[in-house]
Formats: sequence, C-alpha cells, structure tokens
Amino acid sequence: MKLTWLKNKPSNSAGITWGVPWGQGKLNRDEGIFFKGAGGNIPLQSWPMAYWPDGSVKWTGHAAVLSGQEELFELEKGEGHTDDGIGMKVLSKEDKIVIDTGCLQFIINKKGTNIIEEIVDDGNVAALHGKLIALQERSSVNEGIKTTIEEPLESVIEHAEIEQAGPVRCTVKIEGKHQGVLTKSRQWLPFTLRLYFYQNTSSVRAVHTFFYDGDANLDFIKGLGMEFSVPLKGDPWNRNIRFAGDEGIYSEPAQLLLTRRHWKRNVQYEKQIAGEILDVSNAEYSQLMEHATQNAIWNDFKLTQDSADHYRMVKRTDETCSYVDSIQGTRAKGIVYVGGEAGGIAVGVRNFWQKFPSSLEARDLSKSLTKIKVWFWSPDSKSMDLRSYSQGTHVVSAYEGFDEMRSTPIGIANTNEVYLQFYKSPPSHKELIEKVNEWQSPLLLVCEPQHYYHTRALGVWSLPDASTPLKGKLEKQLDAAIDFYKNEVEQRRWYGFWNYGDFMHTYDPVRHQWRYDLGGFAWQNTELVPNIWLWYSFLRTGREDIFILAEAMTRHTSEVDCYHFGEYAGLGSRHNVVHWGCGCKEARISMAGLNKYYYFLTADERTGDLLTEVRDADKALLELNPMREFYSDSQFPTYARSGPDWAAFTSNWLSEWERTENPLYRDKIMKGILILKKLPKRLLSGPTFGYDPETSSLIHMGDGNEGGYHMVVAFGGPQAWMEIAQLIEDDDWKEMLAEFGEFYVLTNEEKKSRTNGELHDGLFSLPMLASGMVAYAAALKNDENLAEKAWNLLMNEEISQMVLPIESQKAEAWRDLLEIPQITTNTTVQWCLNTIIALELIGKYLPEDDSKKV
Repeated sequence: MKLTWLKNKPSNSAGITWGVPWGQGKLNRDEGIFFKGAGGNIPLQSWPMAYWPDGSVKWTGHAAVLSGQEELFELEKGEGHTDDGIGMKVLSKEDKIVIDTGCLQFIINKKGTNIIEEIVDDGNVAALHGKLIALQERSSVNEGIKTTIEEPLESVIEHAEIEQAGPVRCTVKIEGKHQGVLTKSRQWLPFTLRLYFYQNTSSVRAVHTFFYDGDANLDFIKGLGMEFSVPLKGDPWNRNIRFAGDEGIYSEPAQLLLTRRHWKRNVQYEKQIAGEILDVSNAEYSQLMEHATQNAIWNDFKLTQDSADHYRMVKRTDETCSYVDSIQGTRAKGIVYVGGEAGGIAVGVRNFWQKFPSSLEARDLSKSLTKIKVWFWSPDSKSMDLRSYSQGTHVVSAYEGFDEMRSTPIGIANTNEVYLQFYKSPPSHKELIEKVNEWQSPLLLVCEPQHYYHTRALGVWSLPDASTPLKGKLEKQLDAAIDFYKNEVEQRRWYGFWNYGDFMHTYDPVRHQWRYDLGGFAWQNTELVPNIWLWYSFLRTGREDIFILAEAMTRHTSEVDCYHFGEYAGLGSRHNVVHWGCGCKEARISMAGLNKYYYFLTADERTGDLLTEVRDADKALLELNPMREFYSDSQFPTYARSGPDWAAFTSNWLSEWERTENPLYRDKIMKGILILKKLPKRLLSGPTFGYDPETSSLIHMGDGNEGGYHMVVAFGGPQAWMEIAQLIEDDDWKEMLAEFGEFYVLTNEEKKSRTNGELHDGLFSLPMLASGMVAYAAALKNDENLAEKAWNLLMNEEISQMVLPIESQKAEAWRDLLEIPQITTNTTVQWCLNTIIALELIGKYLPEDDSKKV
C-alpha cells in the first residue's frame, strides 16, 4: 500500500507513529511487513492493533524514524529488516527505567516526585528533575473577610512501566497523583503521562492526561503543568531565551550587550539577539564588556496566552522585583528555547493558543540550573472554575433532560501534548520555526482514501463522486458543511482548555449567536455523532483540515465530556452549557465508535485506554437507569433502549472484540442479536427493554413504549450495526436492519396494519435520521422504490429540516459575521452522515439531472 504525509513533514529526523488497515484475509498474523521509500528499505517497528473474525490482521501500528526528504512510501507484506543493528536499549530496574536512544539517555523514576531524573547527552546532563506541577487555590470567608490560600503541588509516582519496547520506538507509562510541596497534603488530581522515545533521535514526546477528583466548590486549580531543570553553560550574555511568536522567533539574552555608549554598529549585539554564542575575549571588546556587564541580568521570562487572540511576554531580574512588559501579540506558536554555550532545550506545547490560558516560563536563566515551566493552565489566569452555571435545572424551558442536579466534574479529564528537543549547539531561528511547524501540525503518514475504502475496516461510507450533476451538488454541500463549521470554530472562537474541539448545538438568529447559555442547546457533546461525520469526511477526502477538526473533537469529547472514574464511570454528559452539566449521563456520549478512528489512524495509546475503559460501560446502568423518568420500578436490574443504549454497548463490544479477540465481547453482541431475532417485531421491538448487564440480556417488556424510535438511529447505532453486519455473516441481522429502515417510511396505515395497531407514525419522528437505514434496506433488497424514499428524506427540506443549500450570509450584528440563521448541528451532522452513507449504498438510484433542489 502507498503512504504519504498527511500534509507537513519533518525537516530533520523525527519519530513517526501511524496505523493502517488491511482487508480481511490480506495479512496473516505470522507474516512480516516491510517499509520502503525511494532510497530503499527503512527500519520499521510493527504491531497488530485489531483482527478480523477469520483471525487475519485488520489494523497494524507502525513506527519509523523519517527525515521528511521523501514524499511517498510503500508498506507491504514480506520480510524486511526492522532495525540497523543499533536499536534502542531499554532497561527496567527496581526503581528506575533507563532508555538509551543512541543519542540521549533517559533515566525515569518508578517512585518519588521527579518523573525524569536525568537526561544525559554524551555523558553531560542535558536536563533533570522533570516533574508535573500544579497550583491549588482554596478560599474561605469568615465574618465577611475572604481568605485565599495557594499551595504548590507536585507529582507523586504510583506506577511506572515500559508499555512498548522495540528497536525503533519505546513508550513508558507513568501514573500518579499530585500532593502539596510543603504540607505534603492529600494526594489528588490523578494523572497519566506517556513518554515516547525513538531510535537515534534527540527528542521526546509526552502525552499528559490529568483527571479532576476534587470538590468543584472548594478545590480550584490555579495552575497545571510540567517542570524541567536544565543546566546551562556560559556567561549571562551567552544565555539565551527564545519564544515563537505569531510568525517568527523572539530572542533575548540574560544580559544585553547593548549600552548607551554602544548602540551603533554593535555587531556583537546583533549576533547575540540572533542567538549566536559570542567570543568577546578579544581586547577590541573590552570597553563594550566593561559597560555591558553592568547591565541588569534578566533571570525570569514568561509568555502567557491569555485568550485565543492575545499573548504577552514579561521578564524580571529576580522574584523580589517587578515584571517588565516585553512583547505582545495574537497567537503564540507554543515553543520556548533556553540555551547556553553548549546548546540547550526547546519545549513545545501542541495547540498552545487554541487551549488557552497557557504559558511558557523560564526561571533562573543565568544560574547553574534553569527551570522551564510548561503551563497547560497558566497561573496568571483565573483559577479553573468547574462549578455548574446554575443552581437549578431547566428542563422545560431549556431542554436539560432531567430535573436531577448531576452537574459534576469529578471523573473528567483533559489531555495535552508536549515535545522536548535537545540541541548540542544553539539552533538557528529557522530551525526553531521548522520545529514549531512540526509540533503544531500533525506529523502522520496516511493511506490514500481508496485504500481505507476498499479494506472495509471502518464501516460503510462512500468516496467522493461528482460523476453526475446531482452527485456533484451533494458533494459541494458536504464540503460546504465542513467549511462552515471550520469557519465557525474560528469566527466564534470555540477555543480554550475546556472547550477546544467541541461545536455548539443550536443557533439563535435573533442574537446572531449560538445558544451558548440555554441549557441543552449549548455545547454539542457528541450529540448525533459529529465525530463520526468528521472522521468519515476525512477518510473519504484525506484533507488535513478535516483531520485537525476530528482530532480536536476526539480529544475533547472523549476526555472532557466523559467520566473516567467515580459515580458515572463509563458514561458521558449530554449536551449542556457546561460540558459536564447535564443530568443525563449516558453511554452514547462515551461509546468507542466515536473514538476508534483516531486510535486506528494514529495508534495513540491514550485513546486505546479510552476504548478499553468503556468495554463494560453497560454495568454503569445498574447505578443510573437511563429510562428512570419512565421506568423506575425494580422489576428488572435496569433498563436500556435498543438505541442509543444497547447500540452504544455493541459499539464498545465490537471495539474490544476486534482489538483483543476476546470472544466474550463477540458473544455479548451475538446474544443481543439472538434475543431480538426471537421477538415478533425483532429490531422494531421495544425500543425500551429491561436489561441485565451481568448477562448482557435485553428483556422484552412490550413494543411502542417510551424511548422513541428516532433515538435508535440518531446516535451512531446504524454505523455500528452496519459494520457488525459486515463482520458476522448473519443474513438475519442484515434483514433486521433492512426491516427497520423499510418500516420507518411505511405509511401510518401500513405501520398499523403490520403490527396490529401497536406501531404508528407518532413513534417514528424525524425520518431523515433514518435515511441511512432506509438506504441500507434499499441496497439489500435492490429496491428502487425504497431508494427513492431514502433520497426523498434527504432532499425534501420539509422532511429533512435541513437548510439547503448550505450557504452563509452576512449578518448585521455587533461585528461582521457570516451565519446560516436556521442551522442546527444535529440536523447538519445527520444529513451529512446519512448522505455519505446513501451515496455508497444507493448512489446508483440518484437521478443524474439536478432537478432536485440542493
């Protein structure tokens, strides 16, 4: 198979990890894989990520070190060398893990506060004492006087292990909590940190996840980040700090060689600002140095991104003195370099400005050890406020689901990426800009869309097809929808530590603003599966901008919108003003089918954790019955709808089965299907059932009951079920899916006739949501009439409730805006997703002319 860069490529050697799919039966687990470019074979590390039911390999993960000089690569079956005889050396000791990449040696602790003990370069310490840091703020009011106490926190390691050790790539996973530096107070704020190392490279990547387990009314996080100590060599004028600004690099030394008498034609000063190391020992510089060494020595530097549109850099001589303003700008690129005569270290934070408030800080630049602090949440901002937006719920007026107040952040998480690059000599500004571009844009190898499509490894979707005028118009509308939301992220500034990656739910054309403050109409939180829409759109086009949208949404929704421990572990929060605010905590928000695309394309271990985390999410229903508003008796262990509840479980079980081959999870899927097969109305039964998580049993309790059949098809159920149908070779299951789709578009009289009056139109609202299932029925039955009905659901605006064409217009508002007044994300997502599916299944039945309005 052919592989190309997603878009950007490294300027120098860099470690790259990616995943690729194989068609069923194409790769046996005992077959080798080789990787080559134009120059021949390239050392490769490979591992299986998923399997087909016949035991052949479905997805493989790969790692290689590439320079970016080549554009096209090939990955094929066969025996190719996996390393060049050097490889990495990985050693696990009782209290330490030692990793030698061939360029650097890393000593990682298995206990204590310092995660990285030392980083050694040719016998010299390049950095040491790398740890996680935080700042806690607690307030109390006594007799009207408010007292605020801040306490610094640091990491405490609970567990460290080598997760993967190979000739090309090594991964170390560290878990722990934070505790008070001075008081050794309670241990809280759990974290997971993964460190990635590659053969013969002088860099390391860190993926940091922190979890919240405090009291949102008392425990306010003032800062959250990482800290490294770096020994530097040289005089203060040869100590240099550099930040990436909006476009280029801003550079300053600890001590300026600029004085009131030496400011014209000062070549040494020009070289100093360019980051060069100076030799000023010659007599010709004696007067310059006599004056310059009397200049202030600036020890502390800090760049803070306080919004998506502003950053500020300040500096000071020491902590007893004030900060002085230096530069300001719009969007900093998120990299800081500190160095001396023997080189230094560059540290970068991915999505630095997008996930404000963030900051990069260097302290004690002129001293023996310089500290670099990377703040994911800057202490210069207000503390994280994770309280609810209201003390009540607003079910009737604002669509908040339940009267129960369940707004809690306990168990949510946030993941960030950090990069470290070590330099033996000071890099040029150009080198740092190249590094910035590598770190801020995905460095990834991808297959051609045709390969993803032909393997059938990620469900049912279509390749772009503009072969007829009407298909061409549909493709333009699909592109227009993506471009609209891409622009909305920027126009509406959907950025920030807790928000970046999510979309809003419903637009308010009167205020020319999304309903950000109205209960269940604010943040989308995976409602009607925008994640799947974005990933299908990427797979079919290969567009980097879509990948970035999908990646950000996956990172956000899988961490912030879901509960990773606590009362709601395995579930997620429905859409709300605050991401964790809704009283509905459901499996549909956290289901594996939303996140597995990112896992398989990138081989990201954190996302793998999340897939494992939800494999038994159905057991959470024992604690929180999703249908408690209607069925609260104890007749059954709990309750579940065929969709979205059981549909989400099948998505979770499919992920676990294909990744681990554990037959238990295949059997859970098959058991549910068998139960449904035996019911008179099969998949049309229910849609609410009694449910026993211990036996994975749906317990029939009547048909046409509470739940709504539109809920069965709107939350990724059809996508999971169509994929399962491709795998299990069960004709009855395929017929059940088709039966459901066909039934949705029967007349009211036909529905009643077929079910003795039990099922009717009133139970089957929003038929556009079922258009993909109708298309499935038409394809399975080769039924042109059904296909026409499916297309009508999508093309008839009165039925689809879709605003077509998708076209922005200027709004007269508080500033220049582009808007689509009647747009809702729910409708847009489902129209696009079902259109992509329909083009695959029943595209041949679409009229060639463009008489249909699109």
